[in-house]
Amino acid sequence: MATPSKNKMITKHDFLNISGTQFDAYDFKKARLGIIGGSGLYRIDNLENIIELNIDTPYGKPSNKLLIGTLFEMEVVFLARHGEKHTLNPSEIPYKANIWALRYLNVRWLISASAVGSLKTNIKPCDVVIPDQFIDRTHQRPLTFFTNGVVAHISMANPFCEVISQMLSEEIEKLLNKGKTLHVGGTYLAMEGPAFSTRAESNLYREWGCSIIGMTNHTEARLAKEAEIAYSSVSLVTDYDCWNQSCENVSVEMIIENLQENASFAKLIISAIAKRISSTRPHSTFHDALRGALVTSKDDIPDLTKSKVNLFTNKYWNIKDQQA
Repeated sequence: MATPSKNKMITKHDFLNISGTQFDAYDFKKARLGIIGGSGLYRIDNLENIIELNIDTPYGKPSNKLLIGTLFEMEVVFLARHGEKHTLNPSEIPYKANIWALRYLNVRWLISASAVGSLKTNIKPCDVVIPDQFIDRTHQRPLTFFTNGVVAHISMANPFCEVISQMLSEEIEKLLNKGKTLHVGGTYLAMEGPAFSTRAESNLYREWGCSIIGMTNHTEARLAKEAEIAYSSVSLVTDYDCWNQSCENVSVEMIIENLQENASFAKLIISAIAKRISSTRPHSTFHDALRGALVTSKDDIPDLTKSKVNLFTNKYWNIKDQQA
């Protein structure tokens, strides 16, 4: 059971309303928008009526306290991916705990704001990319919630929610300023990190047709889809990866400078998409991603494993019980 720790008094009744999972996990009128802030984005300045929660999950503690607040009448849950002080490298991020906690708080739409490098000449630093595909080159990441006695095979043919990605593209187009370009579609190469690519690797990824390179989104996307959360990425370009020898090699200083500009723009995007989702509360195929994907019979799953994934699977198992 998740346990809240907060910056103001919350009653048990209040917390049940905050969690949104005790009675209304499938009521999209009460569902929340989640924001995962990447490098440079550690808070949302205009989030109102903020409640801070420290949550224990079956997979340990999330990266940071979760902030629940209101943005244009939309309840938003914000989580700093690397921790508020950026103390977690990409391999150390507790991805399972993060996604489980967000779903526990009834997040059904999730936007990832992430720093990425460019693998194409026309994708410039400070541009924005909404990717639609992945290639995974990580090797130390959790790949699934469904292990230790339970098996599920979800489809990852479309790893990003097309509905949310379309909304993002429409809202970002309205916000673009001179010199900044939106690129809709493209393949995100997910690398392990924390070191940046070698030049040979960078050129290889270009030959594969990849558009951008990052270290976190693929792991989140897989787990979010298993958790039936509609996931999309706002990938904010900080640099050309090291393939581009006409530019200086990637450095932390270069990235930090562009991060500051990108973080300001990301906050505008978050406000716009919160307003849009608040008015539409769109359904996504991600919200039913486990339908037909669960292989193991409920009765054959160890109790401990069942208790961990029940948050995602209970609606399907209840249907089967009623049919039986």
